[in-house]
Amino acid sequence: ALTGTNYVQLQALYTKYYEHGLRVLAFPCNQFGGQEPGTDAQIKEHVQSAYNVTFDLFHKVDVNGDDAIPLYNYLTSKKRSPFFIRRIEWNFVKFLVDRSGIPYDRYAPTTSPNDMLADILALLGQ
Repeated sequence: ALTGTNYVQLQALYTKYYEHGLRVLAFPCNQFGGQEPGTDAQIKEHVQSAYNVTFDLFHKVDVNGDDAIPLYNYLTSKKRSPFFIRRIEWNFVKFLVDRSGIPYDRYAPTTSPNDMLADILALLGQ
């Protein structure tokens, strides 16, 4: 349910607000229960066929630990979880970043993308 809800709602928001400047960047990760064991090509094919995703889906990355990509080190250094931890706690942690690249907020895996709409609209100047 977490996967479907996130992909479907992120795609709907992306489609509706793309022309206003919204971009969605997705980074698959296999650090949470081995839930992304496939290759980059397999993951992309599945996400596109199952959820009709057209936003940017990058190659599989690490988001925690010594091999975490610099982007996630930056995001987590600026926005900690509600539990005041830096690490990413599970798939579908979401960050909203302004047009200047400054992290605006961090959302739990269980926060639906639709629940981010007020913040998205504020950043888009809507």
